[in-house]
Amino acid sequence: MRIQREQVVAAAWALMDEGGLEGLTMRVLAKALSIQAPSLYWHFPGKQALLDAMADTLLQEVARTVTAESPWEPVVRCVAGDLRRAFLQHRDGARVYAGTFVVSEHTLRVSDTLIGSLGRAGLAPCEAGWAAFTVLDYVLGFTIEEQGFSAQEAETKERVGALRERASAHYPHAAGAMDAILDRDFGRRFDFGLELLVAGIRARVPAL
Repeated sequence: MRIQREQVVAAAWALMDEGGLEGLTMRVLAKALSIQAPSLYWHFPGKQALLDAMADTLLQEVARTVTAESPWEPVVRCVAGDLRRAFLQHRDGARVYAGTFVVSEHTLRVSDTLIGSLGRAGLAPCEAGWAAFTVLDYVLGFTIEEQGFSAQEAETKERVGALRERASAHYPHAAGAMDAILDRDFGRRFDFGLELLVAGIRARVPAL
């Protein structure tokens, strides 16, 4: 029986969770599925096409509780929070999405919801589109850093002492904020950045 596209994507995520993005190759994936490479390339002509499909699956449950007709602030908060949770479901999830240019169902649905709500609030199409991508870029950047901290936790702990010492000697402003810089409460840090982002968008929305 021919292997299904969904099986390939699920197996790829399993390999990613085990070995990270660098550990995922088409050869390793074909071996894990016990198939020959031509069967794999029937569905995906190369690794990038596979990553595009994987990225789209991340957004399956994003923005399911809001629509383009919902008020823009709840939409922005919902999409941002859902995206972060989606990226954190898998090892290197944010890196997978950041390296793709996805024009498939779930990505377009989420984009349409976010851009539509911002447009209804009064932003011009250009501003609504840029604001939507700013939200995505913030979540991607934050989550890539978050997942990077987690992956290098042992190394980070070893370098904290040296970091504090060097900052105290030469960079007083950074030294004064060092506890905040090293704070591992990523949920609180994410919410803080999101509030800044929402405040910036609010400043662009025309007054009613």
